[in-house]
Amino acid sequence: MLSFFKKIPPYLSWSFLLSLIASPQSLIAESRLGHIYWTPENATINGLATDGILNFIFWLTTFVFLGVQAIYIYYLVKYRRRPGVKAHYSHGNNKLEIIWTTLPTLIFLGLAIYGNRVWYNIHRPAPADAMNIEVVGYQFAWDMRYPGPSGVLARSDVRTISIENKFGIDPADPHSKEDFSTTELVIPVGKPVHIFLRSRDVIHSFYVPEFRLYQDAVPGRTIAWVWFRTLRTGNFQLACSQLCGKGHYNMKAPIRVVSQAEYDTWYAEKVKKPNIVIGDSSIAKK
Repeated sequence: MLSFFKKIPPYLSWSFLLSLIASPQSLIAESRLGHIYWTPENATINGLATDGILNFIFWLTTFVFLGVQAIYIYYLVKYRRRPGVKAHYSHGNNKLEIIWTTLPTLIFLGLAIYGNRVWYNIHRPAPADAMNIEVVGYQFAWDMRYPGPSGVLARSDVRTISIENKFGIDPADPHSKEDFSTTELVIPVGKPVHIFLRSRDVIHSFYVPEFRLYQDAVPGRTIAWVWFRTLRTGNFQLACSQLCGKGHYNMKAPIRVVSQAEYDTWYAEKVKKPNIVIGDSSIAKK
């Protein structure tokens, strides 16, 4: 190993050191401003139940840890080696063993049953009045497709996705001329949003920590269970958390949760100019 470093030209070593001195910020990762020691503040209704389980498990394990350590220290002191005191052999206590076996079992069963209920509520069908938005991931960005004035997304099929038809839209569907796409997800606060999740190339993931949502986008499949209802306005970030290639680190998209009035204004401007042209590769690549 030392022989390897000896082979490095001196000018390269000095230039590297000078670059570190000149720009020390290059050694520092991006700082996190809030909730450093816990999860980001929740922003969806389903996230409330998720946080409830997380908080319960945290405080339960904290209590058990402190209790076990307290008993451990007590016995270390009480039964420490002392002159003239013989060691005492204990076979055990069957009653205590039954208690400390049964109690954790009941706790784990309770968590499993309640966790399954929360999981079911998260995966239950979206409300009938939910907004339908298609989200498509590809190396290394996101596309969002919104319905036009009819409020109905045009039919699409993952098998027909191509460079000329990036959403796989059926051109025979009259709604295909109404849809528009954006590179940001804009939604009104309090409105249920139903996401149709797809991937054009490799496995990506729809991950928004504040929404308590994580779902893989798998090529050749449409994931249709993802839906949520936001609790507050704000700016968030959609990030891919599946290693999907060299540009994975920068695969993100802005999410804006706005008031209904602000959303209506944004939507009215977008719907005037449908920008999905099937068969035009110059547009499909954007």
